[in-house]
Amino acid sequence: MTAMIRLARSACALTLAFAFPLVAQAYSAVTLKASDPHTAKALSLQGELFVPDGTGPFPAIVLMHGCGGWQAPVRHGLQTHAEFLRNQGFVVLNLDSFGPRNFGGGKLCSNNPALFKALTYRTNDAYDALAYLAQQDYVAADNIFLMGQSNGGAVAIRAAKASAPKNYGDGQTAFRGVVAYYPWCGELGRSSVALSAPLLILAGGKDNWVPARECQGVRGEGAALEVKVYPDAAHSFDLDIPPQSFQGKRVGGDPAATVDSRTRMLRFLLGNLTREQQLAYAARSGRDVALVN
Repeated sequence: MTAMIRLARSACALTLAFAFPLVAQAYSAVTLKASDPHTAKALSLQGELFVPDGTGPFPAIVLMHGCGGWQAPVRHGLQTHAEFLRNQGFVVLNLDSFGPRNFGGGKLCSNNPALFKALTYRTNDAYDALAYLAQQDYVAADNIFLMGQSNGGAVAIRAAKASAPKNYGDGQTAFRGVVAYYPWCGELGRSSVALSAPLLILAGGKDNWVPARECQGVRGEGAALEVKVYPDAAHSFDLDIPPQSFQGKRVGGDPAATVDSRTRMLRFLLGNLTREQQLAYAARSGRDVALVN
């Protein structure tokens, strides 16, 4: 990469930073202890907590970013997901794994060995967030979900595996369901994957960073596995960014895929709530979960 190209990309990143103001007065800043600090003896993770109006207890979901960390367009996109889910009656914890470890700003995006190592400590982060949410009296502790994008999506796949609660959690607690946006599906295995939680994968057909074909044809065992591919979508299709090349890979927002994926995610979440929480959702919203589209 020439110095001029690096400079142009840096300028683009600065432009994007100014183009995406953060959501104001919509969340509370929280910190939680990382059980796997990785870069220090002790580490506190940062998060943004979105809580619906009312008394609860509410279902909850953890959101996890991709390789770039909380870069402005990524953070804005996650906050948009969070606002949507909060308005649907979910507590949302948008978690920053990389900033506290000084890995933010895209430092790891071209470092595949480091990103693979990140799957371990970030899956611990996901279960740390689950434990944090389960301790809140306004959260229905048996209705906590996980969603991740890109590297966070691969984390989500690992967190959904049958072995995950034992390897990363308390040995018993699993996520109620897991959603992975454009993940690296090598984490699934070749033909089948044993799951502790239902898994929904949302992938782009024109993604040449983590090809969607790696997500297809794999059978879920123990829980349902669903894969939806958007034929014309690239990597990061749920972010509000123009089509562009990033480190030689195609990225860019796709509004139609974003809307459809968010609707599918909500339908998946509601369909996997406990019956008690489904009835509570119906009472709050006036809609049966079977009618959500």
